[in-house]
Amino acid sequence: MNVEWKGRASPNWVGQDDGISQKNVVLVYQGSTTGGSTATTTVAATLPTATSSTGLNLVAKAAGKKYFGSATDFPEFTDTQYVALLSNTSEFGQITPGNSMKWDATEPSRGTFTFTNGDTVASFAAKNGQLLRGHNCVWHNQLPSWVTSGNFNNATLQSIVQTHCSTVVSHYKGKIWDVVNEPFNDDGTWRTDVFHETIGPYYVNVALNAARAADPAAKLYINDYNIEGTGAKSTAMVNLVKSLKAAGAPIDGVGIQGHLIVGQIPSTLVANMQQLTALGIEVAITELDIRMTLPATAALYVQQQKDYQTVVAACKAVTGCVGVTTWDYTDKDSWIPGTFPGQGAALPWDANFVKKPAYDGIVAGFRS
Repeated sequence: MNVEWKGRASPNWVGQDDGISQKNVVLVYQGSTTGGSTATTTVAATLPTATSSTGLNLVAKAAGKKYFGSATDFPEFTDTQYVALLSNTSEFGQITPGNSMKWDATEPSRGTFTFTNGDTVASFAAKNGQLLRGHNCVWHNQLPSWVTSGNFNNATLQSIVQTHCSTVVSHYKGKIWDVVNEPFNDDGTWRTDVFHETIGPYYVNVALNAARAADPAAKLYINDYNIEGTGAKSTAMVNLVKSLKAAGAPIDGVGIQGHLIVGQIPSTLVANMQQLTALGIEVAITELDIRMTLPATAALYVQQQKDYQTVVAACKAVTGCVGVTTWDYTDKDSWIPGTFPGQGAALPWDANFVKKPAYDGIVAGFRS
């Protein structure tokens, strides 16, 4: 079976699967090397596959969690094999749209809102009885130029944030929302984006208050990466939650994204989740993938299985960790190769929709 990778990030890998449980895979890469020249590399590897047939959402719920989920988006809905598996609620009880609810997609010009693509994802989740996580209201990236280049003063930009958050949250009521996404640099300082530079840290309060007013039933989160373990960035998040609570701003949870690297899982996952839940909020792992340097090997797959087990077991161990979501579920549609050249194979299913040992790791983590 010849399979060409496709998705939001389209690497130039082509795979051949001989269909046996120990997969003999020939991976061919055709494209530019880091030096700019064109190269073709062929690598043969024997890769193990998963042995468990337990649905990930079922095992998550059996562990007392609300869901196991996946990110997705409407362009992938043309792939019938992809849709059939994502619709299987034994595997997936929650959906996050990767791009179609972001600012550039929902309010491309000021005051003009469009929800067509977001509605496609929302309808998909509703049809399957899956939870929907709105992603996101305010983020420094994927902003239309009218926001970034508008030269608005403090009061005007606050009004723009209020209008945007209230409109999108009102449109998708009763959901979980990543209201503010990635507010911090890795050293724990605030990002120098248009919101912080114009309004200051208070933009977070503005966004959360607008979302709560629009939908009192919504679960409101702040979401960020590199806050999996304790450190400067996770400390900044803890301090932000404390300040928001002191100010009476509505904050229900922190999303821990979980874009990780094989063999480099923080040892303080549980301690970090506990310091957040001790503040009276919940946490969730919201964008989990664990990437490796390609080509994939059996040893890397085995380590990845252990790493997925470690991360999921940490969520299992913390009562206030409500669920785990991967950033899509198949390597066919992963964002990793397009963003980190030479890396990939980060998700529980491979590009041929074959369950990898990572799947067994997730099951073991929930059962730990």
